[in-house]
Amino acid sequence: MSNQSINMTADGLEKLKTELDRLKSEERPKVLEALKDARALGDLSENAEYDAAREEQGLIESKIKEIEAIIEKANVVTKVNTDTVNIGVSVKLKYLEDGEIDTFDIVGSVEADPFENKISDESPIAQAVMNKKVKDVVTVKSPSGDYDVEIIEIF
Repeated sequence: MSNQSINMTADGLEKLKTELDRLKSEERPKVLEALKDARALGDLSENAEYDAAREEQGLIESKIKEIEAIIEKANVVTKVNTDTVNIGVSVKLKYLEDGEIDTFDIVGSVEADPFENKISDESPIAQAVMNKKVKDVVTVKSPSGDYDVEIIEIF
């Protein structure tokens, strides 16, 4: 991870802090207990439970370090201007080709979740509408082909 700051919403930062707390207070103690139990079984060279617990411990510690690094570099976008599209706003878009309407929350890359319509500020559609206003029509340059959208609402 570079030394560059990571843009995110206050909600996204809070979720990361909650996840970090859960990993440290719940998952880490669980895996340490599993390691202790596996050690009690004797010979560690052929102990599958011990190997699995060590692997799980490595994954948890890696995730903790990753989240701590993100939190350290977090640049929380707090002032949300709904005159233009930016991180922290929701935007309603109309696809001009078929008239379909979608609503997206523009968030930092680490908190993007397409299943919740939270798109990264680095995604093609967010890049196209960034700093634009209601009624602006923009072309989204996508790997699967370019398309036009109109900004219907920013909130």
